[in-house]
Amino acid sequence: MECIGSEKGDANSDKCNSDSKGAESELCSETKEKVGEIAKESVDFKVIYNKNKYDVNFLLDSTVGQLKQHLQDIIGVPQSMQKVMIKGLAKDERTLRELGVVKGAKVMVVGSKLDDVLAVSTPSKQDLQDEKMAAASKEPFCKQKQHRKVLDKGVPDDVMPGIKNTKDALPPYPLSGMLNKSGGKVRLTFKMEQDQVWIGTKERTDKIPMNTIKGVVSEPIEGHEEYHIMGIQLGPTDASRYWVYWVPAQYVDAIKDAILGKWQYF
Repeated sequence: MECIGSEKGDANSDKCNSDSKGAESELCSETKEKVGEIAKESVDFKVIYNKNKYDVNFLLDSTVGQLKQHLQDIIGVPQSMQKVMIKGLAKDERTLRELGVVKGAKVMVVGSKLDDVLAVSTPSKQDLQDEKMAAASKEPFCKQKQHRKVLDKGVPDDVMPGIKNTKDALPPYPLSGMLNKSGGKVRLTFKMEQDQVWIGTKERTDKIPMNTIKGVVSEPIEGHEEYHIMGIQLGPTDASRYWVYWVPAQYVDAIKDAILGKWQYF
């Protein structure tokens, strides 16, 4: 509608401007509502973990990191120990919408429950009895029956060189060639930026938040003082220690510093 510049026209002009602003306001309001609806749009999909399926409804514009936080109470796997697979490994900062999650989609999650990690290091009744007797007699770790089973196999061929009476910073690569209590190969990777230590074996890699570790003990191996036995306490009691054998002596203090914080151990 054209508005002419007369008194009457001025009045019409004012009305036009008012109508125009009102229309713009309504349009703006509708746009905001639509944007709000999009932002709140959710999607129903299935999460598959350990052969179990879970029905999940989640906001499309939420990130993978937020989804992990939501899932930790559902599947019992800490957020930091989850890997979400959506057309490959999904990064934490990506949204479900960006990754193309649609209704009925299947999202795969892999990761280890802390209880599963602890189960690897949980000693048998005989081990507990031996440990109790050793503690009472203050017998060195390397002479205790539960540890002799591993140590008697000798120094692993591919273990990293150990240097006694030396303190080195952690190398930029994993500590490898060591053994766990079952005699399997184990490596330790320290992800300082994520505050995690990764305990890796042939079968799996467990990502342990360092602030959940209760303590670290170590002792030189008699006759091979360039190496240590190390117990990483993953649970509330000494029985939940994850034992690592043939740890190069020069890295022992750096490992304790990384996990516990400097001056937080004895």
